[in-house]
Amino acid sequence: MAERRWSRASVRVRTTAAAVLVVTVALLLGGAALVVLVRDSMRDGLESTAEQQATDLAAQIESSGLPAPAPLDDDDADEPEELVWQVTDAAGEVVRASQPLARPLPTEDADRLEVAGADHAYLVVTEDATSGGQPYVVSVAVSLEDVDESTTALLLPLAVGLPVLVLLVGATTWVATTRALAPVERIRREAEQITGDRLDRRVSEPPARDEIHRLARTVNQMLGRLQDSRDRQRQFVSDASHELRSPLASIRQTAEVARAHPGALPEDELADAVLEESVRMQRLVEQLLLLARADEGAVARTDQDVDLDDLALTVARAARRPDLRVDSSAIGPGRVRGDRVSLAQLVQNLVDNAVRHADEVVAVTVRQDGGTVELVVEDDGPGIAAEDRGRVFDRFVRLDEARARDAGGSGLGLAIVREVVTAHGGTVDVATSPLGGARFVVRLPAT
Repeated sequence: MAERRWSRASVRVRTTAAAVLVVTVALLLGGAALVVLVRDSMRDGLESTAEQQATDLAAQIESSGLPAPAPLDDDDADEPEELVWQVTDAAGEVVRASQPLARPLPTEDADRLEVAGADHAYLVVTEDATSGGQPYVVSVAVSLEDVDESTTALLLPLAVGLPVLVLLVGATTWVATTRALAPVERIRREAEQITGDRLDRRVSEPPARDEIHRLARTVNQMLGRLQDSRDRQRQFVSDASHELRSPLASIRQTAEVARAHPGALPEDELADAVLEESVRMQRLVEQLLLLARADEGAVARTDQDVDLDDLALTVARAARRPDLRVDSSAIGPGRVRGDRVSLAQLVQNLVDNAVRHADEVVAVTVRQDGGTVELVVEDDGPGIAAEDRGRVFDRFVRLDEARARDAGGSGLGLAIVREVVTAHGGTVDVATSPLGGARFVVRLPAT
């Protein structure tokens, strides 16, 4: 449940919470380390002082005997000094002391010792000494009052300052995140207002060249692609409606004439007219469906080895037109991998296009060059102007409108060629043929 709530929280809340959590942990660890380091450093200093005092007393005992008894003061037994020492003999009796104590100091080191009459604990350091053949133990105790007071003085500002610093970090993160996400929220509001009918609108791009700018730019590019796709779809529907209207109108006109004037048209002529327009409409519908599937990325591809030369020979031999010669002598071996039906459609469309525009000769060539199979279809017709070569593969484009209609062209054949070639990972180009007309070159990966 907590994980679900966390995932539903806004980016601003999650960022601020993460920053506060990280800073809190870091400050707590840093504050604890600081207190420990300061306390250990002061304890080391006091321990060094006590060790030095114990060493000096031991050296004095070994060189000149026990130190002189310390003068007694009425307050000595009530409040121990910051540093006190005692010398104890082998029997555990105190033989010398800096001041009388209610309880003798231990003869072993102690990190923390409560001394009677003192408000703070003491650190005890011991040192062995020998004088006149008698063993002694020197015990030096130093008060930890400065350590405790310094630690307390350090904890107070840390206890107050750390929460204030955490709150400051949280507030700063919240404000910074809010300002950083403001352009994103603005982009979201602008994108929310863009509908299918207003794809020409764009979101504002921030001046800073940062991630938000790149996001806005990507959104605008996506909107541009959507607008282009919508425009192409609308144009496609418009062109398809126009193309389908022509054969339907022809069939209807023929039927109305035959009904209004029985016997005016011979039955064979009537049947031929209806059949011709029906075939034309059927082919147009099939081409439209193929292009619609291509737009959806659903062009069927059954990967198999296909002899492109066999397809080219079959199509070339079937091509017919009075006074036309189809030269297939340059067709050589060429095997590619792909969908046989789609590749046959590709060759058929290129040859049909060449047959419609050729004057006397159409030449079909297939050759393999390394890892590429090249299909070339060229004619001796009027050719294609250089400025028209970039749009000749667009849909419903006719460079010779009346002639294309008379020959049954729909303006979709070359568009289908490009879709099939692209689906098979190849390229298609158009140039001027040595025969004088157009030269279409298709390059596909060889098997």
